[in-house]
Amino acid sequence: MWYTNSVSDYPEAGRGCSRLIILGIDPGLATVGWGAVDYRGNRFRTLGFGAVTTPTGKKTADRLIIIYDRLKEIIERYRPDAIAVEELFWNTNQTTGIRVAQARGVILLCAAQHGISVAEYTPLQVKQAVVGYGRADKHQVISMVTVLLGLSSPPAPDDTADALAVAVCHAHTGCSRIAQLSHRDS
Repeated sequence: MWYTNSVSDYPEAGRGCSRLIILGIDPGLATVGWGAVDYRGNRFRTLGFGAVTTPTGKKTADRLIIIYDRLKEIIERYRPDAIAVEELFWNTNQTTGIRVAQARGVILLCAAQHGISVAEYTPLQVKQAVVGYGRADKHQVISMVTVLLGLSSPPAPDDTADALAVAVCHAHTGCSRIAQLSHRDS
């Protein structure tokens, strides 16, 4: 299933950090949060956000196909300049971690097949960029995402808020003067 909010058919213009369409993704097997933002000169415009969900009763391979197909539709709809993906945070359940890693691999593959650069951020980096504190709790992140993006209500589910936070992180981090200089020198 796929939910969409705040969708706008905003035409694509120039590339670079003066204007950047960023697709943020919070990977998972059951739920993949996504959020598309237009970042122009330190201002955000939310283009769309939602969650791709997969049925728990299906085989893992079938669930990965659903993720790939929905993500492909999202990429083709918003045509992002960059995709920002949250890195895995390993907990004690290795089976869950492996399944999330498989979903993450499908996400990276889909981005690569569309020729879109991918930036990866740890949860600590995302929280630092969005809230200003790397150990912020989920409610602080959701509140800041709501304010920064001028949303009328907090994005739901939480995976969607996390995906929007990753997009904001990339705008603040990937478009910094230091990041631009390091890309120029490489």
